[in-house]
Formats: sequence, C-alpha cells, structure tokens
Amino acid sequence: MSAKTATITFARCTALLVGISSLATAAAAQQLAPQEAQVASRMQTAERVEVVPMSVIETPTGAAPIYRRDNGAPVGDNRNSKTAGDMGPVLLEDAHLIEKLARFDRERVPERVVHARGTGAKGMFRATADISDYSMASLFQPSKETPVFVRFSSVIHGHLSPEYLRDPHGFATKFYTDEGNWDLVGNNLPVFFIRDAMQFPDMVHSLKPDPVTNRQDPNRFFDFFSHVPEATNMLTHLYTNLGTPASYREMDGNGVHAFRLVNDEGEQVFAKFRWISDQGVKNYTAAQAKEAGFNYLTDDLYGAISRGDHPSWNLMMQVLPVAEIGSLDYNPFDDTKEWLDRPWMKIGEMTLDEVPENFFEWTEQSAFAPSNMVPGIEPSPDRMLQGRLFSYADTQRYRVGANLFDLEVNAPRVAEAGDGPLNNNQNGQLNRSGRESHVNYFPSAMAPKQTPARARYSNYEIMAMVDQKQIEKTPDFEQPGIFWRSLSEADKAQLIANLSGDLGQVVSDRTRTIMVSYFYQADPEYGTRLAGAVDVAMPDVMQAVAEFNAAAPQTFPSP
Repeated sequence: MSAKTATITFARCTALLVGISSLATAAAAQQLAPQEAQVASRMQTAERVEVVPMSVIETPTGAAPIYRRDNGAPVGDNRNSKTAGDMGPVLLEDAHLIEKLARFDRERVPERVVHARGTGAKGMFRATADISDYSMASLFQPSKETPVFVRFSSVIHGHLSPEYLRDPHGFATKFYTDEGNWDLVGNNLPVFFIRDAMQFPDMVHSLKPDPVTNRQDPNRFFDFFSHVPEATNMLTHLYTNLGTPASYREMDGNGVHAFRLVNDEGEQVFAKFRWISDQGVKNYTAAQAKEAGFNYLTDDLYGAISRGDHPSWNLMMQVLPVAEIGSLDYNPFDDTKEWLDRPWMKIGEMTLDEVPENFFEWTEQSAFAPSNMVPGIEPSPDRMLQGRLFSYADTQRYRVGANLFDLEVNAPRVAEAGDGPLNNNQNGQLNRSGRESHVNYFPSAMAPKQTPARARYSNYEIMAMVDQKQIEKTPDFEQPGIFWRSLSEADKAQLIANLSGDLGQVVSDRTRTIMVSYFYQADPEYGTRLAGAVDVAMPDVMQAVAEFNAAAPQTFPSP
C-alpha cells in the first residue's frame, strides 16, 4: 500500500478511533467540523466490567532444584541462622544470611520520577504501508515484522499507587529494529501540559506531594497552572473520562511530539504518530474506576493476554511538509497543540501477545528514552522533546545504570549484537560487555569499524537569532474550545464535575478565578459552567480575561 492510498479521511479516521461506535454516533460526528470530528470520537464511557485475572500458578512436579547461593554453592539451611548455641548471638560468619540480607537491602532501584506505576507486555509490530518517500527507517518496509515491548503507566502517581487515580497514562513502545532500538515514548492524551522543558521539573514538583505534608494538593498544582495558559488544552482532556481509561487495551496512544523523518535522498518532512486501539476507546467515570479496583488496569491486560485475547493497535501517521510550516496559524512544534488540520494514514499494526516472565526484569528495568532513534527518524525543534532527549536517557543511566543496554529488555537486536561490544563505551557498574579486543578507541587500523553514510544526521539550515523567549504563535485556547464543543452533554457534565472537584478545593480566589478565565476563553459556556461549580463570580472572570488579553494578547482571538 502506498502512502498516498493509505491516507484516511477525517470521517474514516473518526470511525477508526471509535472502533465500536454505533452508526448513529458516527453520523453525529460527521455533522461536526473536521477538527471537532477528530476529537469527538475519543470519548466513550464504558460500563464497568469484572476483570478476569490470570490463571492460578500451577504447582510444578518432579524433583525440586537445589537452593544455592549467588556463587552457586548449595544452601544447607534456609530457615535458621548460624548462632552460638540456643541463646547465643548470630555469627557474622553466616555468609548465606549476610548475602541474603544484603541482596534484600538492594532489591529496589530508584523509582521513576514520572511513570512509576506501570505494566508491560511483549508483542510484534508489522508495517503495512510503504512510507519510503518519507523515511528510510527499515522497520517501515511493508510486511516487515519487528518485536516490541510496550510499557503502559500512570504519569504522576507513585510506584505503589492505585490504578484508578486520574492521571495521563503512558504508552511507551520499544521497537527492536534491525538498525537499533526506536522508543516511541508517549501518552494516551494527544497533547501535554507545557511546551518547554525548562518548566518540566517545576510542573512535576507541583503535581507531586507537598514536600512538607507529603500530600498531593490542588492548591499547589493549580497555582502553577494559573501561570501556564497553554496547559488549558491538556487539563481539559485530563479531566474528562479520558483520565480514567477502562483498560489499557481500550486506550489510544500518542507520540505527542513532532518528529523529523528523512528518506534515502535526504528529503525531510515532519510527522506525528498515534496508536489507534482495535478494541475501541473506552473510559470509566471516576466512581467506576475506583470500584474497578486497585490493580484493575494490570489485571485486565494480563488476564486478556493469558486468555489468548490479544489486544492490537494500528499505528497512524500525520505528515507536515517543511514548506507548509509557515502557513499554519500555530507552531507545529508546540506539544500543547494537535495537528487537527492534517489527515492520518495507517502505516502499521501491533499485537501484544505475551506477558513478561518477570515483572521487574522487563517492566521495571525497561529504560525508555526519546533519544533512542534509528536512521530515518530524528528530533523536531519541539522544545519539550529537545529537553526529553537528554532528561529521559540521563534518568535511566542514574536509575538502572550506565550498562542498562546489557539487560535483555533494553538490549538492541542488531546483527552485531552477539559479537562483542557495539562501540567503545566501557566499564562502569555491572559491565558485561565481553570486551576482548586491545582496541577501545576509534579510528583504528587494527580493529576498524564502519560508520555508514546513511546513518549520519540530516542536514538542515537554521537562520535565527539566539534568544530565550517563548514561541511567537500561542493560540492557547482555540483547541480546548474545539474539544469542549465536540463533547456530548454527558461528557461535558463529567468534565465539569471532575475539574471542579479539584479546582473547588483551591483556597485562593485569585487562582480559581484565573483558571476559570482560561477555560472561559476556550469556550464561554465551558467557563461559565465551571465558574458556577467553583463559586467564582462572572464579573471577576471577565476582568481576569481582560487583564490577560491586555498583558498577553492571543495571536488569534477565542470565540
């Protein structure tokens, strides 16, 4: 299938997104403007269903294996310490006890700062369209299959938090391609809170527990967001039922950022990626999610795979030619915005069919980083992506270690993988490179290594003044308004209830008023209904709107 014939109209994309929507729902969506039709189809609140857990572990038969120490020596007693008599102290020479306790003390690696609560599964990706006009990435050759590992997660809440809490949900895919690993690290929501990585630590700090009380506090994160109008789009998405998905299987994934694609001729376009669930998108209300249980998302995914009910997704792509960037009324590298005016094309399919044999070795030690790219896929100028290129890889080196690529879950599966070190990076904790060569430098005539020309980074021209200021095109309220107007009345009511439940806890009149003024600028009905729910007077809202526009007028006026 060519890229041209694979292009899907907005109406067909709407049907893909919904998956199991009724004909009446599809017909209603078609009456919306194309941009609103793109967003309307994400919303479907499901009836809560009982999760069928994985099968009970079977007791093995036959002779039991010998219990051994880490050095391989057999253990004679694994229940009683070596002591000086019945009433005497435990002896330090009990090497097995010391080793067992020391290993226990070191069982935890540092928790991820974000995406700590997660679960993963193995599967296979198959390319379905020829996009060689856009990218030379080898995994996109039609019908080619590439193994994958996918880690789903919540973003803000901790490692042992309940899965029913409202949160963006991570959807990270590691493609083990024959030219190296490509990590598509995204979320279920198509946009993000902020557009510049400079604000990322502050945003996360505001959403994490208070450093004094150790409690998550809406007073803190809405104080932060009252200074960040571009978060209006993400907050609107998050406080719908998209913030509490019915299952990971019934959840779409978004790369969020734009990426630069390069073909064999060096020609470049920009692209965005999205996973569309074949199971449809289904969400719970907050009450339904809590009733579903502490571990319901993991239980559902593992249970389905163990029954042979393997979830699948279509990989979709949008393309933006370089020449068209200047004609847009928004910055296409602003990750708080979608490309609502661009059609989607299907380029591949993914099926998850295997639960990892060890949760820690796969889900916890998996190290995703947007900087893990392959020839044909490169970064765009997206400022948030540019920061994540460093931050994610760096946190994995801190969390898992410098030799993280020696672990099976992170190891590349390229042709040279079994022939010793892939490069001259060496040593560090837990190194197992198998290095035997005298040569650990480049270049060398004694042990030459190739650097293929096709793997060189692409060339592109930059004509700009180095500066430190925000992007120029900032219509921060247009897209959340489109999203609001695409919602059904029931979904609007849920959004107001969910959002006011947190914003209504904010003590500061200033913060509540400013936040409501942002949502009002997205859509007057939206802001008016929220103002009533959180006890903010409309004259105060209108004054806040006027002050905002006087200080920072929008590039394009809100409705």
